[in-house]
Amino acid sequence: MDIYRIDAMKDLVKENPYVGRGIVIGKTADGSKAAVAYFIMGRSENSRNRVFLENDEEVLIQPFDASKVEDPSLIIYAPIRRLENKLIVTNGDQTDTIYSGLKDGKTFEAALEAREFEPDAPNFTPRISGMLTFGKEDFSYKMSILKSADAKGSACNRYTYAFSPIHGLGHFLHTYACDGNPLPTFQGEPERVAIPDGIDDFVQEIWGNLNKENKISLYVRYIDLKTGTIENRMINKNKEGA
Repeated sequence: MDIYRIDAMKDLVKENPYVGRGIVIGKTADGSKAAVAYFIMGRSENSRNRVFLENDEEVLIQPFDASKVEDPSLIIYAPIRRLENKLIVTNGDQTDTIYSGLKDGKTFEAALEAREFEPDAPNFTPRISGMLTFGKEDFSYKMSILKSADAKGSACNRYTYAFSPIHGLGHFLHTYACDGNPLPTFQGEPERVAIPDGIDDFVQEIWGNLNKENKISLYVRYIDLKTGTIENRMINKNKEGA
C-alpha cells in the first residue's frame, strides 16, 4: 500500500454515485496559491432545491424555489466565511460556531466541541469542517470530522487533522463513503488529491465527474499567496441547467 499516493479528484468521485458533501483544501502544483473547494449533492427534492450565492468573501446556500422548502434546518447555511486571516469551510451551520468561537479566542478544535454529527437518523451525517490560516506568503490548514460512534448515534467521535501545505497536494473529506440506506459514513483519513495550477481545470475535474443526477452545486476558490488575489468559480445545477 502506497501511503503517499496522490489521486486525481476525478478518480475519487466519477464511479461513486453519492459522496454527499465534500471539502478539498490544498496548494497548487506551482506553490503559488491556496485552493479550496466545496460541493453539495442531494437525493431528495428538499436537498436538491438549493443554490450557492456569493456575498463578498462568504458563500451562502439558499433555496432555489422557496415554495418547495420542506425543512431548512440542515440544508440552509453559510459554508464559507472569513475571519481576519482565517478561512472557514464546512458542510453545515457549524461554520458559524467556528467563527464565533474564534472571535471568543477559542481554537478550531475547541469551538467544535459544542457540536456533534447531524441529527438525521439513521444516517447521522458527519459534520465536516476545514480552516485555512494564512501567514506570510503561505498557510496551514486543519480538517475535522465529527461522526457517530455507532449505529444508534449514542456518542460522537471527533477527529482533527493538521496539515502543512505541499505543492500540488490537497486533502479531500466527504460525508459518505458511497450511496446506501442508511448512508455509510466516510472512513479513514482525508484522501490525498492532486491540486492543478489552473482553477478551471480543477472545477472541470470535480464537476465533470460528480454524479450527474445527484450533484447540486460547486464552489472553488484559489488565493494567491503573495498578493492575496482571489479567483472564484461557482456552478449551480439549478441555475445552469448543467
